[in-house]
Amino acid sequence: MAKPPRAFVRPPTAQEAVLVELRRRILTAELAPGVQVLQEAFAEELGVSRVPVREALKILAGEGLVRYKPQHGYFVTEHSGEELLEVYRIRQLLEAEAVRVGLGGLTLAGLAAMDAEADAVESAARQGDVAALIAANRRFHFTLFEASGRKRLVRLISQLWDAAEPYRASYFADQDNRATVPSEHRELAAAARRGSVPEVVRLLDAHRGRGMRALQGTEGFSG
Repeated sequence: MAKPPRAFVRPPTAQEAVLVELRRRILTAELAPGVQVLQEAFAEELGVSRVPVREALKILAGEGLVRYKPQHGYFVTEHSGEELLEVYRIRQLLEAEAVRVGLGGLTLAGLAAMDAEADAVESAARQGDVAALIAANRRFHFTLFEASGRKRLVRLISQLWDAAEPYRASYFADQDNRATVPSEHRELAAAARRGSVPEVVRLLDAHRGRGMRALQGTEGFSG
């Protein structure tokens, strides 16, 4: 019996590979806010020319993750306290809208996915695995937001999350902060299962507010 043809998987270009790696390092704070991205050193480390690094940085600049300073180069975006407060206030509005639109359409599979990600958050928090915790935390929340079916809305929320993600790494590095997150996620998942929009919005606001207050005391958060 003839074997079915193997699906063709297009390999990433050098630019795509560099973009993924740079974005990962920025969002996990391996490249901390304010740090210069040295194109030549990064290209040498990854075994590519400077061209894909430069093109990837242009894309990241468009996303707001890096900033270009003439005669100096690219630097990981560093937000002031006022800027991050603005990010969190806009998130509050957009995330509430996503919940209002999408909670009624959250399927049993979606609820199960939230429970699974809550388990992943708890496991990562217990092990002190900050990178895994950041990833699971994001998947948990976006399972809820994506139920809205509003792709543009979800994309805007994602961009706002990206702005604060490097600071979130510092937040999760603190053991006390890691300890509070799992129970808050369990409460959110339970409220989502009950289908209560006001309760989910209230819990999200409280959850986000605690994170914001803690972030204001983390290293790299400038006033």
